[in-house]
Amino acid sequence: MANLPEAKLALYLTALQSRPRSQATRERLAQALLDWFTAGWSALPMPQAATLRSLSRDLSPAEGAAPVFGGATMTPLAAAFANAGIAHLREIDDAHRAAMLHPGVIAISPVLALAAEGNLTQRRVADAITAGYEVSLRVGEALGTRHAAGFHATATAGTVGAAAAAGVALGLSATGLHHAMGIGATQAAGLWQLVDDDAHESKALHPAFAVRNGLYAAFAARAGFPGARGFMTGKRGMYALLAGDGPLQVLEPDTDEPERLNTATIKAWPCCAQLFTPLDATRALMDEHAFTVDEIESIDVEIFPHALKIAGVHWPSKPAETCFSLRYVVATLLHKGSLGIEDMERPELETPALRALARKIAVFPRDEYQAAFPQKRPAQVTIVLRDGQRLAALRELRRGDPEYPYDWTALQARMRAFVPAMDDAIATRLSAWCAGFADADKDAERCEVALDLFNV
Repeated sequence: MANLPEAKLALYLTALQSRPRSQATRERLAQALLDWFTAGWSALPMPQAATLRSLSRDLSPAEGAAPVFGGATMTPLAAAFANAGIAHLREIDDAHRAAMLHPGVIAISPVLALAAEGNLTQRRVADAITAGYEVSLRVGEALGTRHAAGFHATATAGTVGAAAAAGVALGLSATGLHHAMGIGATQAAGLWQLVDDDAHESKALHPAFAVRNGLYAAFAARAGFPGARGFMTGKRGMYALLAGDGPLQVLEPDTDEPERLNTATIKAWPCCAQLFTPLDATRALMDEHAFTVDEIESIDVEIFPHALKIAGVHWPSKPAETCFSLRYVVATLLHKGSLGIEDMERPELETPALRALARKIAVFPRDEYQAAFPQKRPAQVTIVLRDGQRLAALRELRRGDPEYPYDWTALQARMRAFVPAMDDAIATRLSAWCAGFADADKDAERCEVALDLFNV
């Protein structure tokens, strides 16, 4: 069994904990943390955030010291569940091209919840979060596009990643981590049928349950329960039964590979990441050409078909659907000149000018674009003006992808834009706390997870 890819992955996680950490990876972790806090804070005004806090307390009513977005403290299990769900509500949490999932809510939520009640050093927290990214992204990429068409990989691969993150935080050996991931894999689930049945409000439960199941798996492994050792490659493992078609070799990392944390995308738009390239292309046309919406005759959007399997809402009927409607986000960007949080939370869906603009948008799935997916997300936007001009822009990569990253200053500005109610004091405190993970001199310090990081 030592030759199993799953066993090699567990050994790799152990080796990462003793490997010197590059400054680039330290800084990227600080960015990931700031992104996670931005996502959580941005969702605080939403009724669903209060519902998730209430649900978490119902599921785990015991008292605890782990902070939750919105000001409560709960047990680590309850806090991790609530924070993972809350940080996913706005659809601005980080993403990944090849794995097709949201790694930050999976990796960070359980670790900070455990750190709040445990004696974890900053380096242990960093190692645990890195492990969560490493496993969720590798498992997600291995499961591939066929899996992602039917399953939400944040819930499936994410459960295994959360088990790895929690397992490292709990100090499990390589064998223990292997068992934790195997136990987590048997609890991994998340169907895209919720999109087909207009149950978009429940999508935030996918990372919440993934984190909960991953945490339970790590504790079960620590208690001595064995896990499925061939949880990915076995004849009844995830790859065989959950429509896997990606490259299994990603489960066997080279020791010199950079951490997968460095390959995640920080999202530039407050909607489903499948829609970013058409938004980037539209924004480019708006910046390059001086046209008004009244001059637009038609808008053609050519896009990779997988995007429409997840974000295929023709026109939203409620706020929860705005993130998954290509026509809505493109029309809003053109109509208002921007696309912000308020457009998702309080959409003006019946505005005549907005609806008229949306009716001009034709969407064309292109099989040749699908061939580049998931490493690229091609989309071309062509705007035809009333005077006959044709303006076109093609985008294959997204702002915030590793090739086009944010810097620290831009990330802080992004936080203030997505959380306009945040005051200067907490913005400064949050930024400083996250930036501390880039400082190697703080590795041995105890990681303090204070309540004021989660609420005013």
